[in-house]
Amino acid sequence: MMARILKSAAVSTAAYLRPEGLAFLRALARNNDREWFTPRKGIFEAELKEPMLAIVREVTEAMEGFAPSFVRPAEKCLFRIYRDTRFSADKLPYKTHVAAWWSHQGFDKTSGAGYYFHVSAKEVVIAAGAYMPEKDQLAAIRHWLLDHHAEFRKILRTAALRKAFAEFDGNALTRPPKGFCKDHPAIDLIQCRQWGVSATLPASAALEPGFAATLIRHFRLAAPVVNALNTPIAAALVPRKKVLFGLK
Repeated sequence: MMARILKSAAVSTAAYLRPEGLAFLRALARNNDREWFTPRKGIFEAELKEPMLAIVREVTEAMEGFAPSFVRPAEKCLFRIYRDTRFSADKLPYKTHVAAWWSHQGFDKTSGAGYYFHVSAKEVVIAAGAYMPEKDQLAAIRHWLLDHHAEFRKILRTAALRKAFAEFDGNALTRPPKGFCKDHPAIDLIQCRQWGVSATLPASAALEPGFAATLIRHFRLAAPVVNALNTPIAAALVPRKKVLFGLK
């Protein structure tokens, strides 16, 4: 009985934003302080948090078909609106966008390659890939590219993918990382510190009843990129067999 009630509550909110949601984000950009936000938290939850959770649930349901390793509760995908200001010179307390991130099961929440989107008052950004992976994952991807750069480039050149997305700025190093030959044919990829694709849509796209379907279509196209980048990361997590007396 309780499960039916929770499911009914989850589907009662439309899986797209209303104009009031974008209006709240515009106002938040002008009034980024707790005195303004706190008495309007209810508006934030009704116009942004709950619709975002509904969007995430619809996308996650579709992921069962093309990215089952990324299926997780919507609440674990949605980013908080609160900024972490502990180590930042910018002390504004709130983000001026709402965002969600799907990470691979078994990986840390924000590591590995995954799927992302955010909505601000100005734009919608849809992205998929490995964004600034941590040190061990970065090394795993770079070593994988030594032998698999051709197949990775082929994925990135897929016509449908190129029509929907642009490649990430790789935030590349100015010289090859230690241990990699500068003449290797994959060196342009190896020098990157992130890999993936992104698309920017007008903010009004989030107001369309088909917004979740737009996200699903983009994520489905980007799935081969995400899967390729996660292949070496997943392989590195597999425990190695112990060697006994020189025998495996």
